[in-house]
Amino acid sequence: MKLFDLMRDIPFSGNLENLEIGQVTSDSRQITPGCLFVCIAGARFDGHTAARQALKEGAAAVVCQKDLGLERQLLVEDSREAYGILCSHFYGDPSQKLKLIGVTGTNGKTTCTYLMKHILEAAGKKVGLIGTIHNEIGEMELPAKNTTPDPGELHVLFMRMVQAGCEYVVMETSSHALDQKRLAGCRFAVGIFTNLTQDHLDYHGTMENYYQAKKKLFDLSDTAVVNIDDEYGRRLVQELSCPVKTFSVHTDQADYTAKDIRPAVDHNRFTMVGNARIERVNFPMPGEFSVANAMAAGVAALALGLDMQTVCRNLSSCPGIPGRTEVLPTGTDFTVIRDYAHTPDGLEKVLPALKFFVQKRLMVLFGCAGERDPSKRIHMAQAVVKYADYIILTSDNPRREDPVKIIEDALPGLEGKSVPYEVIPDRYTAIEWALAHAEAGDLLLLAGKGHEDYQVLDYGTIHFDEREVVMRLLAQQRKNGK
Repeated sequence: MKLFDLMRDIPFSGNLENLEIGQVTSDSRQITPGCLFVCIAGARFDGHTAARQALKEGAAAVVCQKDLGLERQLLVEDSREAYGILCSHFYGDPSQKLKLIGVTGTNGKTTCTYLMKHILEAAGKKVGLIGTIHNEIGEMELPAKNTTPDPGELHVLFMRMVQAGCEYVVMETSSHALDQKRLAGCRFAVGIFTNLTQDHLDYHGTMENYYQAKKKLFDLSDTAVVNIDDEYGRRLVQELSCPVKTFSVHTDQADYTAKDIRPAVDHNRFTMVGNARIERVNFPMPGEFSVANAMAAGVAALALGLDMQTVCRNLSSCPGIPGRTEVLPTGTDFTVIRDYAHTPDGLEKVLPALKFFVQKRLMVLFGCAGERDPSKRIHMAQAVVKYADYIILTSDNPRREDPVKIIEDALPGLEGKSVPYEVIPDRYTAIEWALAHAEAGDLLLLAGKGHEDYQVLDYGTIHFDEREVVMRLLAQQRKNGK
């Protein structure tokens, strides 16, 4: 593609001929002759330091936001934003041929994207999905490295989705991606806001910065769908310039409200009310937070033009979401559920929902992530101790941080309370202990890992699928006569 075609819509300075460009990259390890190298200043590496070498290795030109005094440089105001737009242009602006639905918030993003995909597919649409668990093009699954991919990978995905005949793409939009402008060059038909609670402060520093990063999705959206049960959602409604549709499970002040909620251990029955319409939903996930997620997806589908009867029928036919309050088929007289709750707010939502249905004890196995906001560890423990009858404190993804130190950060939230607890740093051993000590009528929640089939330790990433772990350990216990 010609250089000036790539650079359209991007103000720049620099006198270059209209070169043929064979690749666009921001990765200095992927320099090829004839490529356009975009210099991006990251947390650990500044691409500007590699610009001169990129030209020596055959790059046609470099795009930078610092004047490097190079002969073949294009100077732009924001190279991150330019990179997203360049990637979009290089692959033929595929997102413009798709209807994008973006979901942002601390909790509920994955569930909302899966629900949106199901609602649309059940209505006869072909849908792509980009998210935490994996990416999907129709029924084909692809691995996901990041919740929201790098622009180069993102626009390749969009291109493949267009080629596959997709009409819609539902995607999680992380605060990191929004802050780093990975979505530059995209336009969303609908942006969804689920909630905002403490998370990622190791990156954003303050809740205000975190909020402002999430808010950037709606600068790229034609319509916003916002949860006004959340205090940041109520603020967001006041600050947005695009059209807004609101939803709630508590107040009639929303455009759409969930009424007559009838919870059960594995589902919720409720009524969606709004726009002079009433439709019933039998949703296959427990907890009030699940009703909020269903409302988010349902209202977004309405904003896309589907009718309420279709939306509610399709919500009712939705299967469960992997790793989201997922009941594991153990064949035991106690219940085991795995869930991705890994923040104080996530635990505060899932634990009371499960506690309501526990026959005997609510046993909670949880850990805190390493190399992530350490200030939330004590708050996670405080959330668990409010509802649990027995606690097993273990590891999540410790990464390169000392697992014992992570546990010590959380322990003050448990100490001085009457709830008994065990500290077992190795997660496999902790699950083994929990299964061996669970009794008839107990509910054991494995919190934090959810859908993840790996664990990140100091020496690398290992396969660790809790569904498989539970099945293996129970089989061993039965063999040993437990």
